[in-house]
Amino acid sequence: MADQSIPDARTPEAAVEGGTSDKVPSQDGLTRRKLLGTAGVTGLVLGAAGGAVGYAAAPAPATPLTSLGADRAMFHGKHQAGITEGLQARGHLVAFDLAAGAGRKEAAALLRRWSATAQRLMAGEVAAHDDTDVARDAGPSSLTITFGFGYSFFAKTGLEKQRPVALDPLPDFSSDHLDKARSNGDLWVQVGADDALVAFHALRAVQKETGSAARIRWQMNGFNRSPGATAHPMTARNLMGQMDGTRNPKPSESDFDQRIFVPASGAKDPAWMANGSYAVVRRIRMLLDDWEQLSVKAQEQVIGRRKSDGAALSGGTETTAMDLEKRDSNGDLVVPLDAHARITRPDRNGGAAMLRRPFSYHDGFDTDGVPDAGLLFICWQADPLRGFVPVQRKLDRGDALSKYIRHEASGLFAVPGGAAEGEYVGQRLLEG
Repeated sequence: MADQSIPDARTPEAAVEGGTSDKVPSQDGLTRRKLLGTAGVTGLVLGAAGGAVGYAAAPAPATPLTSLGADRAMFHGKHQAGITEGLQARGHLVAFDLAAGAGRKEAAALLRRWSATAQRLMAGEVAAHDDTDVARDAGPSSLTITFGFGYSFFAKTGLEKQRPVALDPLPDFSSDHLDKARSNGDLWVQVGADDALVAFHALRAVQKETGSAARIRWQMNGFNRSPGATAHPMTARNLMGQMDGTRNPKPSESDFDQRIFVPASGAKDPAWMANGSYAVVRRIRMLLDDWEQLSVKAQEQVIGRRKSDGAALSGGTETTAMDLEKRDSNGDLVVPLDAHARITRPDRNGGAAMLRRPFSYHDGFDTDGVPDAGLLFICWQADPLRGFVPVQRKLDRGDALSKYIRHEASGLFAVPGGAAEGEYVGQRLLEG
């Protein structure tokens, strides 16, 4: 887990990236833009008023479709959806292996079906056939469906010459305790939405459209805080209670595309990866029983940031630059040398940067009552050998957090650029 994240509430930038409409009417005629403009002032007051309504003698009036349900991400575009949008409340990750005998032709037909389904569901429409009605009452709810290819996909489809060098398997790390059955895969699908039923409906539709072309290799479920749950937009917290970083690259930065997306020309990657990205997926279990035995001060020393507000231990606010040389009255570094936030800084890793977009997960308890919970770590970069790998190698050599986490599954996937009108995702690879 690197010291980088994106907000868990919709920001104006995220709305633009996701194609969110400003014209979502409410009962009193307010537009969504006006609602957003007053949210920071009225959020807490509205919450109190809502609680009072619950005690009224008459039942509360029906609520119209809210902006949360009406928010829509666009299927067609320069990049696939599910990369630059804000964190979503519910997520599903699933990997598939092509069936025995299935090759390039079957894979192309599958991606064509998947893309058609994703386009319909992301628009808030029902599936083309055999819809289950699970999401019938909801709007799009910011649904995104993202598709990627694993290393093994290319040999099975006879496309080895089109396999990017950046997709070479990740090196072994000393902190790995990987379950091979829950790692990698020929095809990868990420589903995210701000409503649990909408997300499940999409996951089920993708699985049904797979038919006999592929079989599920592994599947994982995750969640984040629901948009609007806090009085104002803020960095998400993970299951350790820490703000999960503030140093994520931002779309407004001049070099954002260069660091996150494969350029349309002049890249060492094959042409079909233009405007695409590489996703590293890691299931990171948090050893919460051990972590929660630490005092808050000890937890802050491990991370290098205050738990209350995410500010660096060197002082200031969450966004204040960390002073790595500051010392206390005893002459000790305020931010310890092995603090997670210190080690993961881009300027300490040759400028390595990645866009983190994770989900938390909880898969119940072991027989001894230990929670099986942690982070579905997903990071995006133009080249994992310059993004994820150098940072993880540095963490391997002395991260204080390593005592409290365990990497249990891993995958690396090439995620092509978005499909143009009339195209399906991956068409330039499969029909090129």
